[in-house]
Amino acid sequence: MPRHSNGTSDGQLRWGILGTGFIAALQAQDLLDNGFTVQAVGSRSLESSQAFSARFGIATAHGSYEELAADPEVDVVYVATPHVFHHANALLALNAGKHVLVEKAFTINAREAQDIVELAEAKGLVALEAMWTRFLPHMVRLREIIREGTIGEVRKVIASHNQDLPKDPAHRLNDPALGGGALLDLGIYPVSFAFDVFGAPETIRASAAMTATGVDRQTAAVFEYAQGQQAILDCELDAAGPNRAVVIGTGGWIDIEPTWYNPTPFTVYDTLGNVVERFDQPVKSRGMQYQAAELERLVSEGLTGGTVLPPAESVAVMAALDGIRRQIGLAYDADERL
Repeated sequence: MPRHSNGTSDGQLRWGILGTGFIAALQAQDLLDNGFTVQAVGSRSLESSQAFSARFGIATAHGSYEELAADPEVDVVYVATPHVFHHANALLALNAGKHVLVEKAFTINAREAQDIVELAEAKGLVALEAMWTRFLPHMVRLREIIREGTIGEVRKVIASHNQDLPKDPAHRLNDPALGGGALLDLGIYPVSFAFDVFGAPETIRASAAMTATGVDRQTAAVFEYAQGQQAILDCELDAAGPNRAVVIGTGGWIDIEPTWYNPTPFTVYDTLGNVVERFDQPVKSRGMQYQAAELERLVSEGLTGGTVLPPAESVAVMAALDGIRRQIGLAYDADERL
């Protein structure tokens, strides 16, 4: 099995981690556990960068993002800052000649996403959205089952992402200045899943309830497609839920167990409820190594985009999120670029 398909690396590309928060630590650990070379880390605080480098045994700690981007020993930059900063951080790295793996949501809006994709293409570099779920083994197999016609014509996707997260008004999740709200942090998962199965919708209908700080507390959306397919999606940031997903077809359905966007089992049923297939493949580490392996595969093959999550689709996902936000009245400062 090629190393990229099993989420491992030959260690030749050297990674830099931009940001030292929770998600940065998760990605760094998965990289280190699976043979990737993590060369450097950068933070706006040298003290934070040094603490992160000591924690993970990373050779170089930089006290600014600019120093990280300029580091000649770094080939790829993983952008792990809040998504309101992704645009500036990704452009900084790309302009320094680095490939980028950019956390989801890819940006704040589609215009920012398009800026990143255009610059990467112009420079012959990879700009991959870190939607890790797309690259997990259970999602690889799910796409195969759909292509094989096992559940017939796919008619509906139902997916939820509901969490009980910090309620402090000053927390970034509740702060409109930092792109807060359920949609971009949590809703990105079911929205991206709908794109994975059906592509871009023809129409979107959305509704939401807002927090006192002016971001969406919970949002629901129905995506409608030309042949009558539907995706029914919801997210919430102040109440936990089962976080299951179902793909329904004319010949059966696929039930993805909690938490569906993590490495998890799923069961395929026929229309009578008989089990057709049970998929339960253990995954080493958390599973974030697979997206990194995809970026390394693209680089090794001289590509700037792949088929699992093409750059243009990351832009289209952001455009769908823009459309939802317009319907629910959620605006950010960066929307002045729209």
